[in-house]
Amino acid sequence: MNTERLVAGLDIGSAKTTVLIAEVVGDLPKHPTIKVLGVGQARTTGMRRGVVSDIEETTRSIRKALQDAERMAGVQVQEVYAGIAGEHVQAMISKGIVAVSGDEIAKGDVDRANEVARAQSIPQDRELLHAIPQEYTVDKDTGIRDPIGMSGMRLETEMYLVTIGSSPALNLRKSVERAGYKVRELVLEPLASALAVLTEDEKELGVALVEMGAGTTDIAVFHEGKIRHLGTIAFGGNNVTSDIVHGLGVTQADAERIKERYGCAYEPLVDPSDVIQLPSTVAQGDRQIPRELLAHIIHQRMDEIFDLVQRDVSAAGYAGRLSAGVVLTGGAAAMQGAGELASDVFGTGVRVGSPAENIGGLSDSVEAPRFATVVGLAQYAAHRVALGASSSAKRPKVAGPGLEGITQKVKFWLQDFF
Repeated sequence: MNTERLVAGLDIGSAKTTVLIAEVVGDLPKHPTIKVLGVGQARTTGMRRGVVSDIEETTRSIRKALQDAERMAGVQVQEVYAGIAGEHVQAMISKGIVAVSGDEIAKGDVDRANEVARAQSIPQDRELLHAIPQEYTVDKDTGIRDPIGMSGMRLETEMYLVTIGSSPALNLRKSVERAGYKVRELVLEPLASALAVLTEDEKELGVALVEMGAGTTDIAVFHEGKIRHLGTIAFGGNNVTSDIVHGLGVTQADAERIKERYGCAYEPLVDPSDVIQLPSTVAQGDRQIPRELLAHIIHQRMDEIFDLVQRDVSAAGYAGRLSAGVVLTGGAAAMQGAGELASDVFGTGVRVGSPAENIGGLSDSVEAPRFATVVGLAQYAAHRVALGASSSAKRPKVAGPGLEGITQKVKFWLQDFF
């Protein structure tokens, strides 16, 4: 096996840490696909709302998940592509304007315009994570996707810059390094999930990806093929669980189990005669409740979360513009009735997205909404490997000061990606 072709995605969620080890196959560099070799999971205890709160505990989760995946794959990995998300993520649009050097726009002009747009001053406590070119303007023509070869005097680029808090990023890297691995790159989780579950058509028509995790719910809005808006709601599956704890008087662990086994997010779907046996305690003895009561508790909280998502999307100005509707993903999206409730709240078509496209190997082990991020991270890594393969083929094999520049460029011109 070619170790150059091995990639590992690491998704440290608030409830579970998941690792996916894959081999990059397919037609490089145009259409890389991944062959799943191993998957590992561990309970996460050191994260709060998507941010590392305890390095030791997070390190332990990372080590366990990675070792399980390595054992299953029969290979060892040194570095990972790690997902990052949370309320510290911010995005802004930056413009870069340059004068065109020749008669027609060349790649060099586009690169220069992108450099100018990227050279925004980022505050001390933040770092630039992704710079994604959205569209170009040539003289007075706006909305151009690819300006190379057009004639004009003035080229303007609009770049979507995603920044993250330096300390959450530092603590994440530290946790991975303590586990004995290296972070090859941090990738924004909703963008990774989008790679795994959205189709090109959906991104073109306008779609909101709503990723429901345990600690937070992340939102990414795509329109005309590009990322247009990112948002985070500080509620997720954990809030549903704690509502069950309070509502039914059961322990955290029991609430989680009841939710997984009998949970339903949409009350009308539940048969009124269904009864659930609750774990008996000395004080309360044997207890039975109607399943409708459980569904009611979950329905209320999920309804509130979807309502906050809807407000976020409206505030961004995309309320009536998502022709492809909403794609739900993440662990909490797998619950019965989640899609029905979401479609009620959003008033559009909703589908629950699981990664299935462009995956080979043990693909059935990741066909669930909770694997969207980790599969996306591996696919992102595959594109990286493919880009690397295409650029190293053209590169002279001499070490010199110019080489850093090439890899830097490969790093930032991911416009074909998102």
